Amino acid sequence: MRPTARSALYNVMERAARKAGRNLVRDFGEVEQLQVSVKGPSDFVSTADLGAERTLRSELEKARPGYSFLLEEGGAVAGKDPDHCWIIDPLDGTTNFLHSIPHFAISIALVHKDDILAGLVFNPVTDELYFAEKGRGAFLNDRRLRVSGRRDLGEALIGTGVPFRGMGNHPHYLKLLAATIAETAGVRRAGAAALDLAYVAAGRLDGFFEIGLKKWDIAAGLLLIKEAGGFAGDIDGGPDALATGNVVAGNAKLFDRLGKLLREAGGSSSPQV
Repeated sequence: MRPTARSALYNVMERAARKAGRNLVRDFGEVEQLQVSVKGPSDFVSTADLGAERTLRSELEKARPGYSFLLEEGGAVAGKDPDHCWIIDPLDGTTNFLHSIPHFAISIALVHKDDILAGLVFNPVTDELYFAEKGRGAFLNDRRLRVSGRRDLGEALIGTGVPFRGMGNHPHYLKLLAATIAETAGVRRAGAAALDLAYVAAGRLDGFFEIGLKKWDIAAGLLLIKEAGGFAGDIDGGPDALATGNVVAGNAKLFDRLGKLLREAGGSSSPQV
């Protein structure tokens, strides 16, 4: 049973994501033909990325006229209703996409003021659609999600994101990575933070951390984890990872332990992002 599938909000978000996703799958099959421009060091934006964002904005504007937007490519767009805002990453994992690695996603969140009401993460290649609505649980397609039940950090598999050329405080990140490697069963860097957070919600990863993320990377995933019974917060111990972009997440047993481990290794330490 999937009660969220019957909500009007689910239908609006799913319809937009699937329409944009069809175009991404088409372009993914022709990735070598894409015209690519460079936004910054190792940070690419493709015609597919921009096209997906246009589709998502158009579909969501039709369904909820007046809502504001925070778009990865287009920035902040004020609407008549400033309290409701769509936060959108049209293609999280762009570098994977451009290297023909089928691990990328559309991420959509609806926020009322600072409260995340709904979140969707959709990988159109695998047809895995993660959805959460505040107070109504988290789902992967037809399956209800729960975070993993592992209690021992030594048995935990942790996701992370590695800062790339021109971004981040590399020496500091390596301290966090070294501390995590020494105390866990393994670390995975898959290249799409939205999917990493969705994987924590699904119990595929036991925890996650990363510094310097943007709201569009994490808004949907933070709600997915919460609605799947997990915890997510700021690496330095605060509750508002959405504001800082410095995220640690896990189940009830591992969240505090992973956070403590990272803080002892230096926490966010004013990353250069």
